[in-house]
Amino acid sequence: MNNYLGLDGFRFGWVAAWIDERGDHGFDYSPGLTRLLALPHVRAMIDMPIGLNPAGYRMCDLRARELIGPAVFLGARRDLWTFTDMAEANRYYWAHEGKGRGVSAQLWNIRDKIRDVDEIMTPARQATIGEAHPELVFWNLAGRVRLEPKTSAQGREQRVALLRARGFNKVERWLTLRHGTGIGRDDLIDACACAVAARDSTRRVGGEEIDPRGLRMEINY
Repeated sequence: MNNYLGLDGFRFGWVAAWIDERGDHGFDYSPGLTRLLALPHVRAMIDMPIGLNPAGYRMCDLRARELIGPAVFLGARRDLWTFTDMAEANRYYWAHEGKGRGVSAQLWNIRDKIRDVDEIMTPARQATIGEAHPELVFWNLAGRVRLEPKTSAQGREQRVALLRARGFNKVERWLTLRHGTGIGRDDLIDACACAVAARDSTRRVGGEEIDPRGLRMEINY
């Protein structure tokens, strides 16, 4: 039975949602990626950059931002996590790449998660593990229109409805089970969106750029 896996980071680790060909589905979480990626799957999608250059913005991020706006964070680079703080990182990038070419607080706050993914990825693993962006997935599922903000009640309802239509009919109950885990509402919903992408996606932005480690920089949706 083919199993499809979606993963997203949260404060204390990673959350995974899975769905199989019969429609059975569930979720799990762990401090690290290794155990979750050991769950049986034929394809997995992670809401985290895969493929990093030492400098500059990734073309796939720029293209995705054209479609869905600032939900796509710019500036993911290899070794971002080596800087002491965001101010030091931005001083370096502004000096070497130009004023304004730094990183946002949102991207800085997930630097350790970016490193986690970078450490386990290889070109061979990229055959079954890809990068997805939940907002790009939802944009596509909604008929290529932007939804209400995911932090709003209406936006959350829109996303849950789209997931329910794709087989994730337990999401609302799962959202009540996450209390005490540290998993945010959006983290669980986004993991489900990534699982839908793992099962159904045939489109991507990017894919032409290859990073120094041989990883394709692309976002699937």
